[in-house]
Formats: sequence, structure tokens, C-alpha cells
Amino acid sequence: MIVVDVETTGLNPKKHSIVSIGAVEFDDPENSFYVACRVFDGADVSDEALAINGFSRESLANPRKPTLESAVKSLLEWSANCNYRTIAGENPTFDRDFLRASAERYNLPWTLGRRTVDLHSVSYAKHLELGKHNKLPLKDGVSELRADATYSFVGIPEEPKPHHALNGAKWEAEAFSRLLYGKSLLPEFTHLPVPDYLRRGV
Repeated sequence: MIVVDVETTGLNPKKHSIVSIGAVEFDDPENSFYVACRVFDGADVSDEALAINGFSRESLANPRKPTLESAVKSLLEWSANCNYRTIAGENPTFDRDFLRASAERYNLPWTLGRRTVDLHSVSYAKHLELGKHNKLPLKDGVSELRADATYSFVGIPEEPKPHHALNGAKWEAEAFSRLLYGKSLLPEFTHLPVPDYLRRGV
């Protein structure tokens, strides 16, 4: 799978634009991708979104940055060399929908499929498997298991802020590895021990 994280100017893939894309090939984590790009002409921009990802309004139109079309095309070309191209992440339908809407905007062929693998479900299932139901954060009986809670569960720190697309992809990929295989994936995290309850055979 390809662990993907996008930063955007808002929540609606038809009205808002991608501003950066980060990705890590899970089976070959040294193979990563990152690009920051200009927004499409006329894109709506939310101040709340910019507060999260740290981009300024001025930077969104920087002519030195690649266009959104070029950025999405580059990602699709990069992913073509990955053996398994299913999108994965903390909220992968969000990332998929933005990427697909951007591909459609420029008539680029969509090659990453519609199915996704989401970190929340894998983390939730691991809590249940290990009998750690009481560790699941709930609100009105509904899961509130956010990414930072999963990162704490697997023994890594919160993702730095403001959010950065490649950091997001790396943090999510590391969490997937610890949940699925009980081991670290990326060199940035090897100094952080995997909790005993996630190690295979423990």
C-alpha cells in the first residue's frame, strides 16, 4: 500500500485545493514522495485549514511552485513504480477524494483505485485484539480514537505542528508497521521502543 497524506485549503475537494502531497511506499519505505504546489485558479481558501498546515495565502500562488496538475501527475507517475498502490492513511478517503478530484480536473488517468486502508480501523481492531477496550477513547459511545492517540498507543510522539504532508505519511506508515508487525519501519523512529504488547509473541 501507499501511505498518503495531503494538505489542503479546506474540506471540499470540488471547492478547495491540495497544497502539498506526501507519500511513503509501505513495502519500500525508503521510497517516498513529496511536493508542495500552487492551488488551482479560483480555489476557496479556509483560514482554519492554513492554521493547520502552516501555508500562507501568499505561498499558495507562488509561481516558483509546480502547478496542482503537475503535482498530481508526478504522484501518479511515482506510484506507477510501486508494487501495491492501494491508498492508506489516517483518513484515506479524504486524501483519495482530493487526489481523484484533482486528477479529474486535469483529465489525468486515475490509477490508485477506490478502496483504502485506514489507520483508525487497524488501531481500533488492535485495541480489541489485545483486550484494551478500556483504552479506547469514546464520546457518547462513538470512537474518538484520533491519530495522536494511536501514535501514543504504538510508542511514537505526536506529529509535529503545523502539519506537513510527508511527516503525516511517515507517522502513519510507522504506526501501521507497529500495529501490523510489532516493529519499527522508518529510521526516524527506531530509537523509540515498540511497546511490549505490540511485539509479536509477547
